Amino acid sequence: MKNVMVCVTQQKTCDRLIKYGHELLAGEKGELYIIHVAPKAFKFLGNSQEGEALDYLYEKALEYGANLTVVRSNNIMDTLVDLVNKNKICHVVMGAAGQVNNEENLIAMFGKKIDKQARLTVVPSEGGDS
Repeated sequence: MKNVMVCVTQQKTCDRLIKYGHELLAGEKGELYIIHVAPKAFKFLGNSQEGEALDYLYEKALEYGANLTVVRSNNIMDTLVDLVNKNKICHVVMGAAGQVNNEENLIAMFGKKIDKQARLTVVPSEGGDS
């Protein structure tokens, strides 16, 4: 069984990440998980753009037969690691950080935390989106 987790932001441009994760399954038995983790202080659906982005993620999950999980947490790293373990993920897809070195370090740290269970693929950005 091959379970793939795609980590997304609320940006509608994350379709390329979801598509990449879907292609990793390549018809093999397994599940595709689309995951969005937001800080607890973040106001979900506080404006129409956030609502539209979540609607978009829901539609993409339906289109690709994926499970959509939206979680609020102040510790995004631990939450993602927990989801990898809970869902028996073997492959994680993330978008490359725009131009923020700190985010690149966090991605590298996340990769080290899950490397015994899952392979991390960082998809290059197209104009800095993820």
